[in-house]
Amino acid sequence: MSKKKGGKRLTKKQVIEMLQTFFQEHPNETYSFKQIFRALKLDTHPAKMLAIDTMDEMTWDDYLTKTSDNSYRLNLKTQVQEGTFIRKANGKNSFQPDDGGKPIFVSERNSMFALNGDRVKVTMMARRQNHIKEAMVVEILSHKMDQAVGKLQVEKDFAFLITEGNIFVHDILIPKKKLKGGKTGDKAVVKITQWPSKDSKNIVGEVIDVLGKEGDNNVEMHAILAQYGLPYKYPKAVEDAAEKIEPGITEEEIKRREDFRDVWTCTIDPKDAKDFDDALSLRPAGKGLWEVGVHIADVSHYVKEGSIIDKEAVKRATSVYLVDRTIPMLPERLCNFICSLRPDEEKLCYSVVVVLDEEANIKSGRITHTVIKSNRRYAYEEVQEILKGKNSESSENSEYSENLKTLDCLAKKLRERRFKGGAVKFDREELHFDIDESGKPIRAYFKKSTDATQLIEEFMLLANKFVAESIGKIKKPTAKGQQPKAKTFVYRIHDQPDPTKLENLREFVVKFGYKLKTAGTKGAISKSLNSLMDGCQGKKEQKLIETVALRAMMKAKYSTHNIGHYGLAFDYYTHFTSPIRRYPDTMVHRLLTKYQDGARSANQEKYEELCEHCSDMETVAQQAERDSIKYKMVEFMADKVGETYDAHISGIQSYGIYCEVDENHCEGMVPMRDLDDDYYDFDEKNYCLVGRRHHHKYQLGDPIRIKVARANIEKRQLDFALAED
Repeated sequence: MSKKKGGKRLTKKQVIEMLQTFFQEHPNETYSFKQIFRALKLDTHPAKMLAIDTMDEMTWDDYLTKTSDNSYRLNLKTQVQEGTFIRKANGKNSFQPDDGGKPIFVSERNSMFALNGDRVKVTMMARRQNHIKEAMVVEILSHKMDQAVGKLQVEKDFAFLITEGNIFVHDILIPKKKLKGGKTGDKAVVKITQWPSKDSKNIVGEVIDVLGKEGDNNVEMHAILAQYGLPYKYPKAVEDAAEKIEPGITEEEIKRREDFRDVWTCTIDPKDAKDFDDALSLRPAGKGLWEVGVHIADVSHYVKEGSIIDKEAVKRATSVYLVDRTIPMLPERLCNFICSLRPDEEKLCYSVVVVLDEEANIKSGRITHTVIKSNRRYAYEEVQEILKGKNSESSENSEYSENLKTLDCLAKKLRERRFKGGAVKFDREELHFDIDESGKPIRAYFKKSTDATQLIEEFMLLANKFVAESIGKIKKPTAKGQQPKAKTFVYRIHDQPDPTKLENLREFVVKFGYKLKTAGTKGAISKSLNSLMDGCQGKKEQKLIETVALRAMMKAKYSTHNIGHYGLAFDYYTHFTSPIRRYPDTMVHRLLTKYQDGARSANQEKYEELCEHCSDMETVAQQAERDSIKYKMVEFMADKVGETYDAHISGIQSYGIYCEVDENHCEGMVPMRDLDDDYYDFDEKNYCLVGRRHHHKYQLGDPIRIKVARANIEKRQLDFALAED
C-alpha cells in the first residue's frame, strides 16, 4: 500500500488503472516522471515509487514504451498485431510480428489451428508472473499454402493424408470419391477444400495428383517439391509456346549488335551442366591492356514481358537444384538450346565489356548487346588442370591455354583487391553426391572452391558490380544545379551483421584467444572478421568459429532500395549474369535495355513487389534443395546401420547433438534421450551441452565417435548413437 497526500491509501490495482487511463487519454505523448506524478497527484515518496515500479512492469508487458531513463509513452503497436504464425513440431509455436520484433510464444490451445507460414492477427495475453510473454491468434488472415503432400491411408468408409513434420494439427480427411485412384501407401498431393472452424476441427481435401509409391526416387523428389509448393512438371501450354520460338538469328539483328564472333570466347561450367548462360572473351587492347567480355545469354530477347513463358518464369522466379535433377525456370528448349551458349553456335548476348590493365583496373567499359560464337566449352576440372600446368590444349589451340592463364591472373588481382577492400571470406564447402542411373547416391563429398571456379566468380562479380554502378551511381548535378535521381533498378543487397549476434561472436571467440572488432566502419569490422577466419584456419575450432560467424550474417535479398552488399564490400551490386536460372537477372536486362533506349524510370512499387517475391522463392528453393540433400544423406547411409565413424559435432540443440561424419560429410543426430550418463543443460550462448553432475561438455566442433543407429528414409531422418570406446 502507498498513500497520497492527505492520508488516502493507494493500491497497486488503483495505480495501474490511473496509469492506463492517463496514457490512453494521451496516446501520442511522452511524459517524464515529474509530469506523471504531477498529473496523477502523486506527491509522497511511497506513491511515486509504486508508480515507477508499476510502469516498469507495464513496460515489461509491452503496454508502455520506455523512451529514456525517466520517461514513458503508450505502446500503440503491441496490443493487437499482424504477422506470421510459425508452427513447430515440438508444440513451441510462435508469432513473428510484421515489424520485425522478437517472436512471441503461442500455445496450441491459442493457435486457432493456424499452419506454418499463415498470416494471422493476434492479441497479447496478460502476462502471468514468472511466465514468458504469450499471444493468442484471434483471426487467420490468409493461409500460406492450400495444398499438402503426404502418404494416403484408405479405409472402408473414408481416407486421409498423413503428412510429415506436423505441418497440420490433424491428418487431412479425403472423401473416397476424391482420391483420383490413389491407394494406401501412395504419395499424393492434396488440395485443401475445407479449413478447421468452430463447428469442425477437420481439414478436408481432395487428391490432385498421385505421385506413386513411397521410396521411388522420382516420387520422393517430386514430393519434396510439392511440399514447398514448387512445380515438378512444366505446363504443356508453356512448352508449346517455347517450341514456336524461332531460334535463328537474322542479319538484321546482327547489325544491331556488336559482333564478337571472331573474338576468342569460351564457357566454363560444371561438367554435367546443360544451360550455359555466361561466357568469357579475351583479346589484347594495347600495350599491357586486355579487353575482357562477360557475355550473358540474352533471354529477354526471346522471352517477352507478359508472355505465357514470362508469367510462368515469374511464378517460379528461380531454377531449383535438387541433388539429382534441375527444375528449370524456363522451358528446356530455351534454357538448354536456344539461349544456352553452346560451342560453335552463334548466340545473342547482353555483355559487359571492360578494358583492364595488368593490375585488373578498369580503364574503360560498356554494356552492350552482342552476338558471339563460343570456341570451346570447358568443365571446371579441365581448366583447373590447365592452370596447374598439368594439361594443355592441342598445339593448334595452345593459345586457348594462354588465354585461360591470362584470365586467371586478372581474376586473382580482382580477388585480392576485393578482400583488401573489406569483402568477407566465407569459402563454404558444398556437399555433393555422385548418383548412379537409378538415382541412388554412391559417393558423398565436399566440392571445394578452386582457381577455376574463382576465375568465373570474379568476372561475374565484376560484371554485376559494373552494371549496378551504371544505374545506381548518381551522376553529377545538371547545369542548373539539380541532382539527378537514380532510376528504379533491381539490386542484390546484403545488410551489415546483426550487432547482438556479432557481440555474442566476439565474446565467444575470446575464449579461444581471438579478437574481433564489433564497432567502427563496415570495412574495419569485415577486415577483423577476415583476420578471425584466417587465424582459425586448420585449428580444431575452425568449423565451430565459421559456423557461429555465419549465423551472425544477414541474408542477401533483392530490392529496389539499395543499401550495398556488405559481404562483397560493394556499394552497388546486382544480379545480371544468370537470366536462364534467375528471374531478377531477366528484370535487370529489361531495365537496362529500356534505359539505354531512353525510357523513364520504371514503376518502383511494381519492381519492389517482384523483388520480394523472388527473394521469397529463392528461400523456398533453398529449403527444397536442403531437403533433397537430407534425403540422399539418409539413402546413402541406409546400408551402413551399425557401422562406426569419426565425426565432429556440427550443431547443438536442446533436443540433441548434430554430428557430421568426417569421411563422407553426412549429418545425423544423437537424440538427447540417448545421452543417459547425465542430465545435460543446453548452453545456447556457448553452443554446448553441459552435464549437471559430471560436468562433461559437448561443444560445437568437438570430435566425436558415432555409430549409425537408424536411417528413416520416409522421414529423411538419420539417427546416430555414441560409439562405445
